Amino acid sequence: MRTQDARSLPAAAQEALRYRAVEAVRKGMPKAEAARVFGVSRQTVITWVQAWETGGGQALKAKRRGRPPTIRLAPHQAAVIVRLIVGRCPDQLRLPFALWTREAVQQLIRERCGLQLSVWTVGRYLKRWGLTPQKPRRRAFEQDPEAVRRWLAEEYPAIRQAAKAAGATIHWGDEMGLRSDHQAGTSYGRRGQTPVIPGTGQRFRCNVLSTLTNRGQLAFMVFRGRFTTPVFLRFLRRLFRHAQGRVFLIIDRHPVHRAAEVARWVARRADRLRLFFLPSYSPELNPDEFLNNDVKANAVGRRRPRDEQEMVGSVRSYLWSTQRQPAIVQNYFRAPSVQYAAL
Repeated sequence: MRTQDARSLPAAAQEALRYRAVEAVRKGMPKAEAARVFGVSRQTVITWVQAWETGGGQALKAKRRGRPPTIRLAPHQAAVIVRLIVGRCPDQLRLPFALWTREAVQQLIRERCGLQLSVWTVGRYLKRWGLTPQKPRRRAFEQDPEAVRRWLAEEYPAIRQAAKAAGATIHWGDEMGLRSDHQAGTSYGRRGQTPVIPGTGQRFRCNVLSTLTNRGQLAFMVFRGRFTTPVFLRFLRRLFRHAQGRVFLIIDRHPVHRAAEVARWVARRADRLRLFFLPSYSPELNPDEFLNNDVKANAVGRRRPRDEQEMVGSVRSYLWSTQRQPAIVQNYFRAPSVQYAAL
């Protein structure tokens, strides 16, 4: 018959066993004999007897097993930690981390609350607080929060009102560079063996200029070479020729956009075209950035062009397909950071 391990007994039964074993030793039973009779090790009997000698019968009472029923962080402490995680980066709090990991939060709790928690406990806290690991967006140190606030609260509403009064369409424009070695997405493979995808070792690139509207219109130009003032003017002529009615074009503050030659060309066509500039270092305010991300991920990142011509053809084909589907273009305006532009 198999002997039951005393550790599998209920807490009350273990407590009774401890009392009986200690009582037997006190009455003269050798510890080795008590261990055999009660089905435990001799060291366990010694530990029980020492506990009784130190703390009396109270030391043999059953203690609660498992995880503590209450959290160790007080509600006000948890609120402070969450506010710091959401509102700051670790290096802003002088922690030696760039991102909020469980280890970073563990150190923050230790410094702010004086509690030493395991990374697993920290992970449970983060889950309880509704915080999940995510790929962060990058924001430039040089961005002026006040300029962004002014753009959202004052400048863009004024542009929208002026466009409505003039019967103009608001276009959002941007340029991007595409490289042949850009890769996006994942591929299945055996655990621990990274899949290898064959591709050309040559590096080549092309560039795209584009504008889009919240009505689903898309205009683009794929070109080789550097982005210069003549290239931008060539694109503006195309846009000017194909656009219906007046155009209010919102772009970033790239030096080419603000070139004197561009300003003179636009001034001569002020009755049909006006340029407006986003706050510096604020790409997240431009819906055209989401078109850029789409093209980089799907027209280049998930394909393997063999040469520059194939790459340019693939990008043009993808943009033509997107151009014929206004609903897709409108979806670029649904991201939280650019929903203001959907109105």
